[in-house]
Amino acid sequence: MTNRRRATALSRLLLASAVGACLTTACGVLPGGSGGSGGTLTVMTFAPMGTKATNMPGMPGMAKAYERWVNANGGIHGHKLRVLTCNEKNTPTGAADCARQAIAEKAIAVVGSYSQHGRAFMAPLEAEGIPFIGGYGVSSEEFQSPLSYPVNGGQPALLAGAGHQLGKACAQVSLVRPDTLAGDSMPVLLNAGLRANKMPDASDIRAAEDSADLTPQAREALADGSAGGPAKDTKEAPKGGSKDGTAKDAGAGAGAGAGAGAGAGAKDSAPKEGKPCVTAVLGERTETFFDAFRRLDTQHRDPQIASVLGSVSQALVDRTGGKESPFEGSFVTSWYPVSTDPLWAPMRKVITEQAFGDDTVDPDDSGAQTTWIAYTVLNEVVQRFKKDEDVTARKLAHALNESQGVKTAGLTPDLSWRYQDMRAVAGFPRLVNGRVSFQIVRAGRIVDQPGEPAQDMTSTLEQAPRSA
Repeated sequence: MTNRRRATALSRLLLASAVGACLTTACGVLPGGSGGSGGTLTVMTFAPMGTKATNMPGMPGMAKAYERWVNANGGIHGHKLRVLTCNEKNTPTGAADCARQAIAEKAIAVVGSYSQHGRAFMAPLEAEGIPFIGGYGVSSEEFQSPLSYPVNGGQPALLAGAGHQLGKACAQVSLVRPDTLAGDSMPVLLNAGLRANKMPDASDIRAAEDSADLTPQAREALADGSAGGPAKDTKEAPKGGSKDGTAKDAGAGAGAGAGAGAGAGAKDSAPKEGKPCVTAVLGERTETFFDAFRRLDTQHRDPQIASVLGSVSQALVDRTGGKESPFEGSFVTSWYPVSTDPLWAPMRKVITEQAFGDDTVDPDDSGAQTTWIAYTVLNEVVQRFKKDEDVTARKLAHALNESQGVKTAGLTPDLSWRYQDMRAVAGFPRLVNGRVSFQIVRAGRIVDQPGEPAQDMTSTLEQAPRSA
């Protein structure tokens, strides 16, 4: 599953055991620099901030709120928590710099972080035996390195889920994605879901990651949609779905299984009769693409428009009009339950108490949610260890490798990264949670899609060609 060098690196991790800490009713556990009872535990969370491409400030923000919460409740079994944050800058150099800072500060884990540049940050972390827990899942290394412990299916699961949802709802699909190394795997993953529903492969439309003008891509996607079938009259399929703001059928506004379909609600119950779909997976540039696309759609074809979780969010729906948003009636595929689910109540409480002055921390944000789950995993694992052992990165990695049934309070299936839990997904052997949930925008809120339960996309990914 991994090559010999990675297997050797994994075997070296099985040399020690890790220190434990407890999670009380209102407290979380975070490891960090080594030390026995009473020492300070250091971890790092990094993400891009203030860049021209995708930014994830809510991830470091959530980590710092978590730190304050833990320490306000007595620390971690007598340990004070120290959370380092770092701006990854959306560059390989920035990612490597963050990893080196974690090493210099003797962090025992990097937790709940975001970077497309897996090669840049994983190599230094591997050299020091520092585990990477609960990354966002946008780099292939997160699903390959023996020191990575993903909590969701990352981009692979979302894109496969996108193909699954669109394959049930559309006549043909166009994919608009970044012209980057991470973007290169997107067509393969999306097509895996489409093929499972006997759909042809999507058209692949590339865009510069930091482009401010996506009109050429919008024009190409619209042309593809025109070729896919006859346009519907806007009276028959009004933008956003039905008059009351709800989609009439499970196929209306089909997002890419991962995303939102701007102006996607359709009244008919047989969208495969020629309805084209356009999927944009461009991070913060997704809204820019949708704006250009709508301006060019002068004939009101209103194709299904989609994007993945993280590119489309509740904040985007709110910002673009809520109930009047062009995303009304669209579909969203997520890794997690909808943000209004009671399972998120503990996280919301921490944000209210510890991040009330930080507007970067949004409980509806997938980055903040992933960071919360990553720290929950860490808490669950360290609870299993003896009280007075020193905490080191290698001991923690060993503990993660041996742990089974790690619980996240229902936000994910129980997680385990033992060798026997690895799956036969080409290029993504560390993927242990392929579950996605299908959602829809109704009355300005992202809610569960009726009749579409959560689904594990692992078997679909196992059938996909190697994409990384």
